[in-house]
Amino acid sequence: EVQLQASGGGLVQAGGSLRLSCAASVDTLDGYAIGWYRQAPGKEREGVSCISSSDGSTYYADSVKGRFTISSDNAKNTVYLQMNSLKPEDTAIYYCAAALRFGRFPEECMTINLVDFWGQGTQVTVSS
Repeated sequence: EVQLQASGGGLVQAGGSLRLSCAASVDTLDGYAIGWYRQAPGKEREGVSCISSSDGSTYYADSVKGRFTISSDNAKNTVYLQMNSLKPEDTAIYYCAAALRFGRFPEECMTINLVDFWGQGTQVTVSS
């Protein structure tokens, strides 16, 4: 079983930045797609971004393109989500997720029913 430890959330003003981290308890990130989801109060959980560390493929939801950047440090088995130009509508609990790759990126990590492992959430609050 893969354990995911998410961190880095907090309170920030609109226009500010935060960096989320997701540390995975695996020997290697190869073979996994690691993604971030978020869930705002009263809303469904939605996929935000995903990365395949083995080939560098990345995916971003339209709502965060140009503002968020996902990256991985394979030596640390950690995936980061750099969030810039934050907006109040980015306020949510952010969850780290891992999916075993089966050759259909980004569906394998951005389809909620295909996620194999979830981390605990980290709260991101953006004030206006």
